[in-house]
Amino acid sequence: MATPISPLERLAPWLATLVVLVLWEGAVRAFNVSEFILPAPTSIVASMREYFPEIRLHAWQTFWTTMVGFALAVVVGLAAGFVLGSSRFIYRAAYPLLIGFNSIPKVALVPVLVVWFGIGAVPAILTAFLLAFFPILVNVATGLATLEPELEDVLRALGARRTDVLFKVGLPRSMPYFFASLKVSITLAFVGAVVSETVASNMGIGYLMMSASSSLRMPLVFAGLIVISLMAMAMYLVFAQIEQRMTGWATRGQQAPGG
Repeated sequence: MATPISPLERLAPWLATLVVLVLWEGAVRAFNVSEFILPAPTSIVASMREYFPEIRLHAWQTFWTTMVGFALAVVVGLAAGFVLGSSRFIYRAAYPLLIGFNSIPKVALVPVLVVWFGIGAVPAILTAFLLAFFPILVNVATGLATLEPELEDVLRALGARRTDVLFKVGLPRSMPYFFASLKVSITLAFVGAVVSETVASNMGIGYLMMSASSSLRMPLVFAGLIVISLMAMAMYLVFAQIEQRMTGWATRGQQAPGG
């Protein structure tokens, strides 16, 4: 049975955030730090109000490109993870290649994507896809590949075919891995989209931050960072709730993170 969360525990993240903001504001004022170095939270909030229409426009661009890339990562990652996890041979053969590809800094691929697809939303979508794809693939493949041999032998002895074992036992068993990977992948997708927008786009929060930094509007740069953090945090919480609802049977007796 899950341990109830006390009211103080529910308030803890908000209290911690408030403490950080108060210390941040106090330090900037006490040491008279220039806003070109580190703007105070009040300056950032004022910048968000001043440039709200512009921020909203660029935030929507970043959001939809991120979600398109993330959706592609879910579809392709789930399918590829199933293929890898269903065969030990394929799993052993492909895993080192995937590790090698994942070790490549994705920002290094952005210029290549620009050459292929031009400046715009496509490089941002593909960069979001590339960063979000790997955690989903690995978690689904691991969930399938770690199916106990003894359990598989028992099912085979009862007349189950390989496809029956995979679809009726292996796939449901990998779902906790899959839904857990969504929380990681959605935050990485936002990182990928913003990184691409700083290099190869004329829209989006990444582009807005680069434009603001070039004109020394540092409060607006930090406002962009906060907007990205809020969007990523909101989507993380959405998928944490989905994970808790869809895989509650796998986390019975413990409180799921983010739930």
